[in-house]
This record gives sequence, structure tokens and C-alpha cells, in this order.
Amino acid sequence: MPHSDDHGSPASAVELSLTELTQRARRLCTPGRRAILGIAGAPGAGKSTLAAALAGELGAPAVVIGMDGFHLAHAELVRLGLDGRKGAPETFDAHGYVALLSRVHANAEPAVYAPAFRRDLEEPIAGAVRIGREIPLVITEGNYLLLDQDPWSALRGLLDEVWYLEVSEQLRIDRLVARHVSYGKTAGDAHRWANGSDQGNAALVAVSRPRADLAVRLTESLLQGDTRTTPGARRSAAARPAD
Repeated sequence: MPHSDDHGSPASAVELSLTELTQRARRLCTPGRRAILGIAGAPGAGKSTLAAALAGELGAPAVVIGMDGFHLAHAELVRLGLDGRKGAPETFDAHGYVALLSRVHANAEPAVYAPAFRRDLEEPIAGAVRIGREIPLVITEGNYLLLDQDPWSALRGLLDEVWYLEVSEQLRIDRLVARHVSYGKTAGDAHRWANGSDQGNAALVAVSRPRADLAVRLTESLLQGDTRTTPGARRSAAARPAD
């Protein structure tokens, strides 16, 4: 059954490997039953990367739906005067996201189609992700899965488990700056965006952390170019055989 709000909040984040998280996610895969795993966290925490890695490890039983697919189109953000706030809660079709996850949770249709966000276009693309009735686990990731304000608050009751992904603050900012630069912003604009709009959104996301089932830090980086790890990551890497 979906988790209710009567659970206790997670304490300090635990360090877990992708293998350990995959094992935890696999326990949600039950034949004949649909489960939804949520991955929340601040911008730049690595949510979409972790979701994709989990789906890759799990194989056919899992499909990923990104909250970013529900970004309002840029033209609509301009019309609303919100183009400078892209990524804030009000720049998403939150009601549409809740409605789609409600359909995914009910699993009463042969298939449900979800949008995806194309970062190279900075636009959502409709009907990009197929979730067939046979899929036992849907992984959804986004900043605001745990936000306790309407309509976002309706999401928590649809999710069987939610993980809050944490990473060092400096690494998170560095990732955001690199992302903005890679999609066309100047270095100066990228730093201003990462430390301005993105940081405001991160502060809002952090308030929602107590509603998660698990707060986690990965013991290894899943992003090419991320070389900084926690002490636990270095111990874990040293203990693992070479690939």
C-alpha cells in the first residue's frame, strides 16, 4: 500500500551503494502489483542519474518518469512572467503530474504515456515514456515529490517509498554550473543561476526532507567527471574488485 504521512522522518543520511539501493528497489517489484518508488532531492543531487541507473540495473521490470517532463513550455513561462523562475514549483503542471501518477498507481489501463524533458531543447516532450500494465515498478524522480503544499502533497500517498538523495553542497553546485554551461549559459550566468534560482528551490526542497522514508548518500559517483566521494565511498571502492 502507499505510504501515509504517519511515518517518522529519516535521521542523518546513510551511505549506500548502487547495488544496495538496487536490492532495496527490487523488493518493491512484486508480480501482479504496481509499486511506485520516488527519488527526491535538491537540484543537482543526481536524482535522474540514480533513477536511470536503478532502471538499468533492474532491467525490464522498471520504468522511469521524470517530474521535469511536466515543466511548462518556455512560451507559457514567458507569458506568465516566470521564465526567470524556471524550476520553481509554480513552473510545473503539478496537477497534471499528480493526475498521471494517479493513473500509473491505479494501473487500470493497458498503458499510460508520460512526457519527458529534453534538456537540449529545454522543453517537455509529450507521450515519450510508455508505462505498460505489466510493469511492476515505476521510478519517479523530482525536486518536489515531498513538498507539503497543494497539489504536490497528494503525491506522497501515491508513492510506496520515497528516498531523499543527498550530496555535498559544493559538488551539487558544481554540477549545476556545469549543466547550465553545457546547455549554453555563460560561466557567469551559470554561476548566478545555480546560486540564485536553483538555490532558492533547493532550500524549499530541503524543508520537505522529513517526509522521506530514507535519506541516502551514494558511496560512488554515477556521473562521469565526479571524482569526489565520501570516506565511505573510498572504503567501498577499495573493497570492490576491479570490473
